[in-house]
Amino acid sequence: MSGDLKAALVAEAEAVGFADCRVCRPDAVPQVMERLQAYLDDGRHGQMGWMAERVHWRGAPDALWPEAKSVIMLAENYGPDVDPRAVLEQRDCGAISVYAQNKDYHDVAKKRLKRLGRWLIEAAGKQGQEAQIKVFVDTAPVMEKPLGMAAGLGWQGKHSNLVSRKLGSWFFLGAIFTTLEFKPDEAGVDRCGQCRACLDVCPTDAFPAPYQVDARRCISYLTIEHKGPVDLGLRKGLGNHIYGCDDCLAACPWNKFAQVASEMKYHARDELLAPKLAELAVLDDAGFRAYFAGSPIKRVGRDRFVRNVLYAIGNSNDPALRPVAQSLCEDEDDTVAEAARWAVAELDHSGAAGS
Repeated sequence: MSGDLKAALVAEAEAVGFADCRVCRPDAVPQVMERLQAYLDDGRHGQMGWMAERVHWRGAPDALWPEAKSVIMLAENYGPDVDPRAVLEQRDCGAISVYAQNKDYHDVAKKRLKRLGRWLIEAAGKQGQEAQIKVFVDTAPVMEKPLGMAAGLGWQGKHSNLVSRKLGSWFFLGAIFTTLEFKPDEAGVDRCGQCRACLDVCPTDAFPAPYQVDARRCISYLTIEHKGPVDLGLRKGLGNHIYGCDDCLAACPWNKFAQVASEMKYHARDELLAPKLAELAVLDDAGFRAYFAGSPIKRVGRDRFVRNVLYAIGNSNDPALRPVAQSLCEDEDDTVAEAARWAVAELDHSGAAGS
């Protein structure tokens, strides 16, 4: 395949809004299967049963679509314009992960990927090449992070997420598998050195060792994927995180190179920067769906979200929030009701201790 087409591809990727574009081969991550299986065998995926499904594809990208000869990895920048850790000091407010403070990135990124894919098919056709593509963004059995490192977008940091010298930690990954054969880029090189910032900042000790994460202790997992009550021993560590967590990402010193997202759909809605816990806790199902229309938060549903809000209320040490928690102690959802009773007990305890 002509190098001219690859150069044109990189230029077009930038033109449609991607922050970086690199290429690797589908068989560039042979180590993934063994690591994935060990992760699953240890049970570190928690309730995310989907990780164990189609593991033969997830662990071997070249098996997912045997006809593919290249994987085009794209970085989608969503860098914030404020420090996401600032809200952690506002205990009457909830902390929402940066990526979820506006539109669902799955929809935004996939449209951009499809646009680039259509361009590639047409451009290859003009050179007499027939191109087929498959587009993926976080919803298929594709290990985007190892592929992103293999393609040279960055390296997997000690928090397991991809880090870029160009973008820091704030970017999504998208993939276009294609039957076209491009010269692969050089793989990313680990530049974490002796730094432990991401490991040491984790409130729930979710990292058993550098480069390893136990989802069962991760705040992002607990507030999004975990169904039912969160273990009592982990609730205090949740602080006021009510959807996701950016602590390990925000702590990375490579963020000095991060850029503010140019895509306005990733800029935070004002009401989601530091939403009041008292207002979120009383949302019914219809109110929840209306408030989070178009947001990835909508996926978890009202009950799981309000459960998270109640844990934050219990951690707030704010007696003014007690009536809000009390009003939900008999909620129709058992998990919400239990979280409300826990919050009331925690506020009563903190009030007694402070008196």
